[in-house]
Amino acid sequence: MLPSVVGIIPARYQSTRLPGKPLALIAGEPMIWHVYRQARKSRYLEEVIVATDDQRVARVVEGFGGKVVLTSPHHSTGTDRLAEVAKDLRTEIIVNIQGDEPLIEPEMIDQGVKPLLEQPKLMMSTLKKRITKEEELSSPHVVKVVTDLQNKALYFSRSLLPYPRVPGEDVYKHIGLYVYRREFLLAFSQMAPTPLEKSESLEQLRVLENGYDIYVTETEWETIGVDTPEDLLQVETILKQRKG
Repeated sequence: MLPSVVGIIPARYQSTRLPGKPLALIAGEPMIWHVYRQARKSRYLEEVIVATDDQRVARVVEGFGGKVVLTSPHHSTGTDRLAEVAKDLRTEIIVNIQGDEPLIEPEMIDQGVKPLLEQPKLMMSTLKKRITKEEELSSPHVVKVVTDLQNKALYFSRSLLPYPRVPGEDVYKHIGLYVYRREFLLAFSQMAPTPLEKSESLEQLRVLENGYDIYVTETEWETIGVDTPEDLLQVETILKQRKG
């Protein structure tokens, strides 16, 4: 019998560049609806829960028939919001699904979950994708990841990684979907921030700095994080093209 798997979508209302981001309309529907709909298509998720700090988001999720949990407004990270919900769940595996990625493919979720189903001692996994756009190589907003020969993360960085001494060498960006064993997620949320984490402003480095493995699966799928009105228009254009 496979372990139980629950997906949680952290959805904070406030956003510096896009206020009320979870409720921003894309093709006539709120962004959180698009994310929830895609997550529900995963083969492995038994349940999908939206974790929000705002009644407005909660009402919208309940309105389309989704499950929602109101969390503290004082969490500094999505992981903390995730852990608050996870502590009351009876499940073995938790998937952190970004609430601002309406184009996420269900197969990406399944690719992230599969290593924990196959490796009982593995505590955490995530995804990577080969970079094909030149502008992403130098962008600090595109996080790079390098892995060892067993697909375990060696490091994550906003800098170009590895240095391209060999022209045409593959560089991979990190896709921010995280899969945890529940007990590890709860322990991770209690760990103090670490030096490299604070330097790069990348929470996943706290895991590596504390000596734990993160398994990294390569995905062929692309996704777009929505942070600005321009991102909204880009996603809407893509959705219209798919329907057309």
